[in-house]
Amino acid sequence: MGHDGEAAVDKSLLKQLVDPWYSSLEDPASAQQATLKVLLEGYAKTVYGREHGASSVEGIEGFRRSFPESDYGTLSPYIARVRNGEHEALLPDPPAGWVMTRGTTARSKVLPVGSAHLDQILSFGSRAVVNFALNGDADVLDTAVLNLNFPSQVHQMEFAGRQESYGYSSGTYARIHSELMGARLVPKQEEIDSLGGGIAKGDWERRYELAYQRAKDEDVGSLMGVTPVIVGFADYVKRKHGKWPMDLWKPRALFCTSVAKIHTKYEPILRHMYGRVPVVEMYTATEGAFAQQLDGNPYVSPNYDGYLFEVVTRRGVKMLHELKPNEWGRLIVSTTMLPRYDIGDLVESVGKGYFRIFGRNRVSTRVEHRLFNLLALRR
Repeated sequence: MGHDGEAAVDKSLLKQLVDPWYSSLEDPASAQQATLKVLLEGYAKTVYGREHGASSVEGIEGFRRSFPESDYGTLSPYIARVRNGEHEALLPDPPAGWVMTRGTTARSKVLPVGSAHLDQILSFGSRAVVNFALNGDADVLDTAVLNLNFPSQVHQMEFAGRQESYGYSSGTYARIHSELMGARLVPKQEEIDSLGGGIAKGDWERRYELAYQRAKDEDVGSLMGVTPVIVGFADYVKRKHGKWPMDLWKPRALFCTSVAKIHTKYEPILRHMYGRVPVVEMYTATEGAFAQQLDGNPYVSPNYDGYLFEVVTRRGVKMLHELKPNEWGRLIVSTTMLPRYDIGDLVESVGKGYFRIFGRNRVSTRVEHRLFNLLALRR
């Protein structure tokens, strides 16, 4: 992503980030087998993994028998041991830092992040942009990225006998990987952090004003972030400065994350604010960069080469890629640090390798979805 006269990134280097993804989409079953093998090798180096016999597990059925579903509650005792300096309780290597979730359904969770996890956030988190550049508008790589991330410095905790700062995952990942292949974040994450860690209305207005002042004279080519924040920024700019973002910039794409129904609920609103710009969905969370939009279809395609995906359906547990069209259920992910983790989201197959995350795992969401499908069948 060249700028200010710098040489553009070699196309072959970009392809290295997405080619393994493309290959895994062609043969997800083989990709998931390979991913499981790598994950088990890492789990075998941890206390949690050894307690569940990671070194002797064979195949996905053996994995399910040996490793129960987990969540933040069940893993909390092991996370506490990591915090006390015993990283091998849950991680094969010492943590590179700590991150917190936004707490959309409950209290914020605080998780250690290992180097393997951060490497995946870097490489997988860039795939939506790289894929868009290689198959759409390559100019997106040569322009500024408007940074609307959450703060990365919010609290302090005692870790292994010392004080460690931590904050929201989106800001932390942006700070650590702020110059991904030359990408230029405006404003810098450190500037956002300097405004404090609050997330009340006034806190966000100060961040929005900072972003506006830093970016108003820039060629902003894209925005990436939590979708409601992208909407909130546009509302603020219109209310405070009398202009919509499309009056200030001509972005090539909006890379939107962290909520369901990005295309059905948010895209019409975003286009009203930012113009007729492509909206590219990314399925990311504190726990990983799990999937992103492949093409013009308004769905996501999983990163089978880095995470293991299972779905608890009404007919039992299946691999994600085994779902039939319109089949849906509760998503279980396995990452380098979280074996068989209930991520709290509901996923549905729409066929041909495309999926949509349609909401959090709540009774209301399930009932609404069943009614929607029932009405759709009657049409």
